[in-house]
Amino acid sequence: MTATIIGVVGLVVIFALSMWRGVSMGAIALFAAFALGTFYFGMKTDDVSAQFPTNLLVTLVGVTFFFGLARANGTVARVVDAAVGLTRGRAWALPWVFFILAAIITGSGALSAATNAILVPVGLAFASRYRISPLLMGLSILNGTNAGGFSPIAVYFSIVNGVLVKSGVTVDPMAIFIGTFVFNLVLNLVAFFLLGGRGLLARRGGGGAQTTGAEVPAGRAHTVTTAPAGTGGTATTEASTPAKESWNWQNHLTLVLFLAILALGLFAKLDVGYLALGSAVLLGLIAPQYVKDGMDAIGWGVVLLIGGIVTYVGVLQKAGVVDTLANGITGIGSVLVASLLIMYVAGIVSAFASTNAMFGVLVPIAAPLLLGGQLPLVGFVLALSIAASAVDSSPFSTGGALVVANTEEDKRDKTFKGLMTWGMSMTAIVPLIVWLLFLVGRV
Repeated sequence: MTATIIGVVGLVVIFALSMWRGVSMGAIALFAAFALGTFYFGMKTDDVSAQFPTNLLVTLVGVTFFFGLARANGTVARVVDAAVGLTRGRAWALPWVFFILAAIITGSGALSAATNAILVPVGLAFASRYRISPLLMGLSILNGTNAGGFSPIAVYFSIVNGVLVKSGVTVDPMAIFIGTFVFNLVLNLVAFFLLGGRGLLARRGGGGAQTTGAEVPAGRAHTVTTAPAGTGGTATTEASTPAKESWNWQNHLTLVLFLAILALGLFAKLDVGYLALGSAVLLGLIAPQYVKDGMDAIGWGVVLLIGGIVTYVGVLQKAGVVDTLANGITGIGSVLVASLLIMYVAGIVSAFASTNAMFGVLVPIAAPLLLGGQLPLVGFVLALSIAASAVDSSPFSTGGALVVANTEEDKRDKTFKGLMTWGMSMTAIVPLIVWLLFLVGRV
């Protein structure tokens, strides 16, 4: 129990020191993982280092490098121009387009990390162009990913169902899919109206796109759009409008590479991070004048931040601290209280570590209660699935980290804080909500 207390207190200290002195939270967490793992848990340094999420590093570096080059050579701007026809310039519809795309892709069997890596950079480009909160756009994609994440062929459901089957439990897949989809749809509706949806709906003329000189490739029309304070409307002033520049061969190559990343990541199950990194290297070799801009787009600070926190929690998992917490919960006399604590453990740990790991740990622990009929099967699986996945909007998750890394630099801190607030709110509120909705009154 002492190890559990030290591990949890250590996490609190990491946050406190970072907020107090402004030192990178990731750097503090990395050292804390080494110190605690080596001197207290008796781990080898290699075991501590093994907890660092190298796949996350490759994904963040590869995707942000590739899309940094795509922005620099004008491809992103041209794709945005072409795709905006889907909504006829209605800014309010864009977050929902990406919500649906994320749900479809993940629901088709793609890894959530792959879906986020593909959609987040493009979605954030739309958000920048149409003055949509990057937080709203990012959450729409993350919520959409979770909405499709529990379809009968999705990865999340496959993990949960596999663990249940090994424990002798079977569950209706459609009930889980419909329940999780509806919950995430409602959750995104809440986010939409909290984060500027009313203003988007109120915009006159439907669009409200804004570009600046830095965002408009050479030869493009420059339109400046402003909104009077306190209104949702827009006032547009046309500057000089040269002829619209057509796609060049570099834009076509970049688009082909993006589609290849999409196809190989979704259908061949190849790692999106490495595919994006290789594509970025190829673009850089062909057009080295854009390499500096591409490198500048890589969110190295985000890599350190997320990598450090995930490594620290990974050390706690390897040391058995997480298992100790979960096992202690099931020893509580009241089944309802025990189930509520399980929801909170799932939410809290998933906010910093692997959601998949949480399913693997907590579902077997709860299996005896499910087999004995003490907990409603569908209700418990729904509650646990939502509690563990809703916090994927935390900036410490792969999806959350991608949102921060792909946000414009001047808005990055605000977006990080917004994701932190939203993610921690999900950790505090969602476990209680799903417990009340799916468990209370059914036990």
